Amino acid sequence: MLGRSGTAVTVQALGTMTFGHEADEETSFRIMDAYVAAGGNFIDTANRYSMGTSEEIIGRWLASRPSEAEQMVIATKGRFPMGRQGPNDHGLSRRHLARALDDSLRRLRVERIDLYQAHGWDALTPVEETVEFYADAIRAGKIAYYGFSNVLGWQLTKIVHTARALGLPQPVTLQPQYSLLVRGIEHEIVPAALDAGIGLLPWSPLGGGWLTGKYRRDEPPAGATRLGEDPQRGMEAWEKRNANPTTWRVLEAVASVAAAHGASSSQVALAWLDAQPGVTSVILGARTVEQLTDNLGAIELQLTGEELERLSAASTPQVEDYPYGPPAVEQRSRKIEGGR
Repeated sequence: MLGRSGTAVTVQALGTMTFGHEADEETSFRIMDAYVAAGGNFIDTANRYSMGTSEEIIGRWLASRPSEAEQMVIATKGRFPMGRQGPNDHGLSRRHLARALDDSLRRLRVERIDLYQAHGWDALTPVEETVEFYADAIRAGKIAYYGFSNVLGWQLTKIVHTARALGLPQPVTLQPQYSLLVRGIEHEIVPAALDAGIGLLPWSPLGGGWLTGKYRRDEPPAGATRLGEDPQRGMEAWEKRNANPTTWRVLEAVASVAAAHGASSSQVALAWLDAQPGVTSVILGARTVEQLTDNLGAIELQLTGEELERLSAASTPQVEDYPYGPPAVEQRSRKIEGGR
């Protein structure tokens, strides 16, 4: 279920950040067709993806496939500027979100967005203003639910309790970065989401391509890959991760489990993530139908308890004993077992 809501979504969502940038419209249509043919019903985008082009491509696809459109759960996001550079052209204020939402509805060619997400935290806008805007948008029939992306544990808790105190609808989802290479959210963010009954929608589940197994230690990438085209790309930059021994320990464990199953490294990494507490749907990003097809194969992969533990042990974040060491891990385990 989509958090504590009555809406059901498939365990793998289709992320569309590549649409209009790394995948042209024809390829994007083929990717969505393949996703639906495999049984998927959850498409995630954002107004900032290709500066609106991703939403426009999805909108044209929905309009051309009315039967499929009826079954799709559509999620998008607003927060960041869209070309306009005035002081009110970004953030989570009522003024900015109202314009951003209407623009997304127009580009997507829909009357209502199923899940409208804040693309990040806004330290200037009172939380009350933001959740009141979402409540009004729900009453107006413009959105069904709302969620947040890229916020911290204390921020998520503040949002939830503010909505409760005002008697307003609460967020149903949180979209964080989460993978075998990025597990820091387990210290604060995952427990906060579990406590509030909020579903997690992990983005970058393959660590920006690292968990596909296509990179080799001390061999700088080249060719038509994300890091081959841009080795300094964001948080998955080549030099930083190549120099980290944990990266290669994780990749070795993933490759070993994949070999035992005759599966791809991508499928193993996705299957591990799907098994983590609180995860509602894992967001798949693909530039080609072939990439998507391989990722969808993770649904059929059943990892054993021992394999899950081996992957978790290899990827455990290195922290000080206090406050995130063994005592905290034990407390989290008790919370998870009690809550499930």
